Amino acid sequence: MTISSWDDFEQRLSSEESLHADSEPLDWPPSQALLLRLAERNANTLAAIAALEERRADIGEDDSPLMQEMLRLDAKLTAMVDIVNHLLVPAGTLPPRQSLRFNAAGALLPAMLVPPGGAVLLRLRFDACRSLPLELAARAERQLDDGRVFVAFAPQGEMLGDAIERLVFRHHRRKVAEARQLAG
Repeated sequence: MTISSWDDFEQRLSSEESLHADSEPLDWPPSQALLLRLAERNANTLAAIAALEERRADIGEDDSPLMQEMLRLDAKLTAMVDIVNHLLVPAGTLPPRQSLRFNAAGALLPAMLVPPGGAVLLRLRFDACRSLPLELAARAERQLDDGRVFVAFAPQGEMLGDAIERLVFRHHRRKVAEARQLAG
């Protein structure tokens, strides 16, 4: 990874969020076995987040009996997911929320999340499914003047990179829609 990692990060759509995030030091470069395990887990995590977020977004206003039954099932499923999340990861055990910006290329993090040496296993927990963290191997590449650190993600494969980009796009689209609702 070179300075072009920063350029790649800056040119892509990114998501700025406050997420439950933590990290741990990581030997660099990460082993191929670790990267494969992370890729498999992350693919499952991103699929779960996408399913939960899209399910919530697809509910429209329709008075048909079928739609009403779907809304009831959706409410029950939402309650079940919340219960599972609370059982698996009680609110008191979650890491604190951190303001960060990320996309498939890397992330801008508070310096406190980047250990000495700069190699990190970053864990991001999304509200839709906080029991399944997105775990990304990364390495510090740039210290910004505002105290944040840019970390570039280890290569993760095209499919996983695309899934992260879709997640970023969904979150960006939701923020734009919320801003329009507030303005109008």
